[in-house]
Amino acid sequence: MGDALEKRVMSKISWRIIPFIMLLYFIAFLDRVNVGFAAIHMNEDLGLSPAIFGFGAGLFFIGYFLFEVPSNLALERFGARIWIARVMLTWGLISGAMAFVQGPTSFYILRFLLGAAEAGFFPGIILYLSYWFPAKSRAQVTALFMAAAPISVALGSPISGALLEMEGLMGWHGWQWMFVLEAAPALILGVVVLFYLTDRPEKAKWLAADERAWLASTMNAERAAKDKAGASHSILKGLTDPRVLALALVYFGTSAGLYTLGIWAPQMLHGLGLTSFQTGLVNAIPPIFAVVAMYLWSRHSDRTGERTWHVTLACIAAGAGLFFAGFAVSLAAVVLALVVVNAGVSAAKPPLWSMPTMFLSGSAAATGIATINSLGNLGGFVGPYVIGLIKQATGSFEWGLYFVAGLLILSAVVTLIIAGTARRSAALWSNAIQKG
Repeated sequence: MGDALEKRVMSKISWRIIPFIMLLYFIAFLDRVNVGFAAIHMNEDLGLSPAIFGFGAGLFFIGYFLFEVPSNLALERFGARIWIARVMLTWGLISGAMAFVQGPTSFYILRFLLGAAEAGFFPGIILYLSYWFPAKSRAQVTALFMAAAPISVALGSPISGALLEMEGLMGWHGWQWMFVLEAAPALILGVVVLFYLTDRPEKAKWLAADERAWLASTMNAERAAKDKAGASHSILKGLTDPRVLALALVYFGTSAGLYTLGIWAPQMLHGLGLTSFQTGLVNAIPPIFAVVAMYLWSRHSDRTGERTWHVTLACIAAGAGLFFAGFAVSLAAVVLALVVVNAGVSAAKPPLWSMPTMFLSGSAAATGIATINSLGNLGGFVGPYVIGLIKQATGSFEWGLYFVAGLLILSAVVTLIIAGTARRSAALWSNAIQKG
């Protein structure tokens, strides 16, 4: 009876929650990186140099960094339904306003504000999943949610490329139409969130009474077990735990890799002689492989219970792909390199995000997850900005790609250091208990 009840509950909450949050992240990621497609024509129209564009595109993550932790604490206080709706409505408005950029200053301001508006969405969803799904299935669930990012690139790239072809319609540039039309779903879904999301299992009227009771008691028992094992609840601990800061450094490299792809890959491909629409079609190929790699890799991580090597090997693969992309010259070689980078970066993230909720709970989990995401996402500023600087100085993407590859290798090394430190701490604790 117990197994049947568990299977029924997990099926219900999976179908209720996962497709919807994937749709939300699909729109969020599209609005975050569509500037990479806009740049194909926008940079020339507005006179933005590679360095100016790289800096402005990366400013998103400075706003994200400054408002991430406060936003996640607000979600913990006001509930996911209200706060995520607020996030989506504000980011939709600002994303649409990108159509009215006039030059570097307005570009900088709106990218910063977009990051501030969206702050709290991703870590808020990660925290939200920890309310509903037991730890044993969380990496796989997180993978399904995060698969929306490569799916967003795969489906959104042809759409963005096609919208750029609307050049001159009603006196607007194609990139202006792209920003406005791709912002509209965020505004619509922001309203839907208010009526669809449920904050906690105890409030889930769409579950039967026995299903609701089982889920609430299972999640409460898991939190109690973490408390007994010494999981931290304090906000300060979530901000200062060395493991949190180390994981933020790991995430820094993966973010640099992810947003290098999102912001610069369209221009790399367009530079090989493709039209805007062709660029959109070709840019959709690597993320398809990333979705498959992410799902299979996280499923294997959950089945084996192993996280460290699943993060490490994926980061190494992504770094190798970027290194190869640096000296690839043919379209086929560049696409192959981007496939490897996409697969590696995407596969690393679900097992990485399963780590912090293993040792943090309550407010510490809210702040810890937000800290990892906000500090780590600064890689999304550093990677694209450095590539822009190097591209302007050398006329090539090569050394910028090598730089980001180095950040991913650093992420792999730090992951191994974290694991080694954890093993030593566990051994010391075991010896102390035996001597006591």
